[in-house]
Parts: sequence; structure tokens; C-alpha cells
Amino acid sequence: MSLWKLLRICGSSRSNARSVASLGKSKYDYDLVVLGGGSAGLACAKEALDSGARVLCFDYVKPTPAGTKWGLGGTCVNVGCIPKKLMHQASLLGEAVHEAVAYGWNVNDQNIKPDWKKLVNSVQSHIKSVNWVTRVDLRDKKVEYVNSMGAFVDPHTIEYCVKGGPKQRVSSEYVVVAVGGRPRYPPILGATEFGITSDDIFSYDKEPGRTLVVGAGYVGLESACFLKGLGYDTTVMVRSIVLRGFDRQMSELLEAMMSERGVKFLHTTIPSLVERQGDGRLLVKYRNTTTEKEDSDTFDTVLWAIGRKGLIEDLNLPAAGVQTKNDKIVVDATEATNVPHIFAVGDIIYGRPELSPVAILSGRLLARRLFAGSKQLMDYADVATTVFTPLEYSCVGMSEEMAIQMHGQDNIEVFHGYYKPTEFFIPQKSVRHCYLKAVAEITGDQRILGLHYIGPVAGEVIQGFAAALKSGLTVKTLLNTVGIHPTTAEEFTRLSITKRSGRDPKPSSCCS
Repeated sequence: MSLWKLLRICGSSRSNARSVASLGKSKYDYDLVVLGGGSAGLACAKEALDSGARVLCFDYVKPTPAGTKWGLGGTCVNVGCIPKKLMHQASLLGEAVHEAVAYGWNVNDQNIKPDWKKLVNSVQSHIKSVNWVTRVDLRDKKVEYVNSMGAFVDPHTIEYCVKGGPKQRVSSEYVVVAVGGRPRYPPILGATEFGITSDDIFSYDKEPGRTLVVGAGYVGLESACFLKGLGYDTTVMVRSIVLRGFDRQMSELLEAMMSERGVKFLHTTIPSLVERQGDGRLLVKYRNTTTEKEDSDTFDTVLWAIGRKGLIEDLNLPAAGVQTKNDKIVVDATEATNVPHIFAVGDIIYGRPELSPVAILSGRLLARRLFAGSKQLMDYADVATTVFTPLEYSCVGMSEEMAIQMHGQDNIEVFHGYYKPTEFFIPQKSVRHCYLKAVAEITGDQRILGLHYIGPVAGEVIQGFAAALKSGLTVKTLLNTVGIHPTTAEEFTRLSITKRSGRDPKPSSCCS
């Protein structure tokens, strides 16, 4: 019988955990080995240690083709959510300078431009401080950490090598794979030699200049928007549609908002070649898959944002017998692989949302089930998310298309409306794309299936509504809620027009 199963029978106090754990040292070196020091891996490792487990965490970052590397903490901290939000904020501040003039501030808003190198240095300084705090936290919690790539030798044994030293091996009762993923490169000439990805842009040592962003998922759109907001000419190359997997109406509104702000789009277009010219600029050849017309243009930077791949190639998973699918690991509802004591969490698992908060919570819950007697499973349904464009898009629950597919057109009611943020009036900012909708059942109290919002600080707006939706929010409850005035979030409490009615969803005033 597993020591930890015995512990659950005997009681789950931390003192008992540590005493029982000590009995297992003769069989395994560790109770848990975590492969990957990102959001999921660190959350799992620290939670397991809090329950008395002996934990070892491996983490190693392979440099990108452009030579970029980073410290402990994974994608979110180093090349994802955190630097992206900081660049997004820098872009918004550029807008705010011009708005300040309309609000009476004596600001010379002519010829204002950012200092790219200063911005990058500020972002990187913050990231390095987070890397340091993360390492100190592991040390204080006594989580053993090895800066090395770990690979399976057999289902319970991991092999690794530190800085060119001899190969070493450790054994563990449980193994959690949390290595995450990295951006894909297209299989064309010049892609890796001359292009960069989101792994590189936040520490890029030269101004991006005229930039081609290839890919129209949330990473591509966010990157294009903060680059355009910082003053760089930006084009997005779209293979098929923008924001695949998101609500179509909201995605198209977001694209229209970006176009209004000067971001250019090349639709149904794929790249075929990237070449460096004599002046150092990049010649990109591409083909429109609708017209079959070939064309080319020159850019200073080409940023690939065509999706991500799971980092399974260095794990030697066949040695452990772990099943994979499309470079991801297949798991069940408990995050267990087909090998019962090997688990996977975070972006490496197949068919789950690739979001840091999802990774963190699933890692913690897994550790609690393994070492603290918990039965709670991760709920992957109705996870809120935000696309950090100038007008942000945030949503939770079903898209309109998904709701219709699952429940039928006649069983769905969509409440919607445009709105005018009060702070947009004085600087006369465009309100054309400020829009929200609630997708609901048509019968009874009308349970809400999905909420969608485009506007300022969308993530802050939707976060609270996400908890309400998971708790069974209905249209009746929503419309019986008194809004906070004047805010944009209150617009959800004012939704009274349905698409089915055919009435104009544009507001007549801000207070009626």
C-alpha cells in the first residue's frame, strides 16, 4: 500500500505526514518529483511540501533560436502574462497622455514617443526580481530545486545532468510533469533564423520598427496592439480567422477595433519565405490562400504567433510508458496519465485551457489529493479569460455559437447592448466597439451560459461575474442587481434588449 494512502487512513496532519514520509526513504529518494518550474509545477511542489512530502523540482530553459533565455518561474512570469501586461500598460499610458490634454492637463503631447530600451530594461528588472523572490521562496520552504532537464529512465526514475557534469538519477513515488510549452515556428526558410516569438519580444534589444505579426490568436493580437500603441507600424497576418475558439461576433468586433486604431490585417494569407536584405530589413514572401496571389513586403521584425507546442521531446516519456497526443500528455479528470503514479498539469496536458491560473489551481489541487487526503478535482468549465488589447475582451462560459450548438437556436436568448464609458466623453474616444452580451437559456429564470464584454479593464469586470456564473447566475438575478454608477460593469445589470427582439441595442444616454 502507498505510504500516502496509508497516511489518509491514519490521518492527514502535517506531523503525521512527515513521520510517515520518512519511512519511505529506503524505497524512493523523494515522495514527489516535479518536472517543470513554471506556474503549475511550482504550485504543486510548494503545496505538496506544505503537506509534508519530500519534493524535488527540475527546471531548465532552452534558449530560443534568437538566443533568449530566462530564469525560474515559467512562461507566465518571464515571457507571458506578466511582461505582456506591462507592455499593454505602457501602450495604454501613451493614449492617456493625449487624453490628459483634453482633461485640462498642461502636457505637450506632440512628438511623444516611448524609449523602447528603457521600457524593456524596466520590464526585465521586474521579471528578474520575481525570479529571485521565487528562488528564495523555494529555499525558505525547503523545496529542493535543480536547474536541469529531467528525463525518465523508467516510471519511477528520473535522470539529469547539472552544467555538463555526470549523469545522475533520483527515484520518486510520484512524478508530476509540468514542463509547459513553447511557441511554434512555421516550416519555411528563414523562420528560425530571422523571426522571433513572444519568447523574445519582451527582452528584444532593438526597436521592433515595422513589424509583421504572423498569427491571430490572443498572443498575436495582444502583441500587435501593444506594438502599435507604442508607435510601431504593425500588420497581422491571418491564416483563417481571428481568435479561433472565441465568440465570433466579439472576435470580429475586436478586429474592427484594432483596424480603427491603425493595425493592418492580411487575411487568408500564409508566409512562404523570410530573407534578410542588404540593409538588414526582412523580406517576407506570402500567399493569399483565397486568391492564390503571391506577394511580398519588407519589415524590421517578424514575430511568429502561430500557436504553441508541448515540450515532450526531452522527457523520454516512452521509457515511462506515458501516452501522448499532438505533443501533449493525455490525462483523466484527476490529471493522472495512463501510468497511475505519473501526473501532468498545466499547458502540457491535452485539451485543457492553457492559462496560468488554471495551471496554478490544478497543481495545488493535485498535491492536496496526493498528500493531504483531498478529493477535490479541478473544474475546467467556465474559466474566464481576457485578451489584453486596447479595448480588452473578456469572457466566461459559452460563446453564442457553442450555446446554440448545445441547446438549439430556439432555446437561447441573447441580451446585448452597446454602451458609452463616461471617461471616454471628454477626450471623445471612439465608443463604436464598446459592447457586451449575456447568452442565456430562454426559459424559467434564464440561467446565464456565457458573458462577453469588450471595453476598458475587461478582466477586472468579468472576474467577479465569473464567480457569479459558476454559482448559477440567472438573467432574473442579474437584472435585479443594482449597478455601481457610473461604471462599465453596471452595463450588465442594464441588459434588457434581446437580439430576438430586433430592437436597436445602442444607448440613448448614460443614465437611463
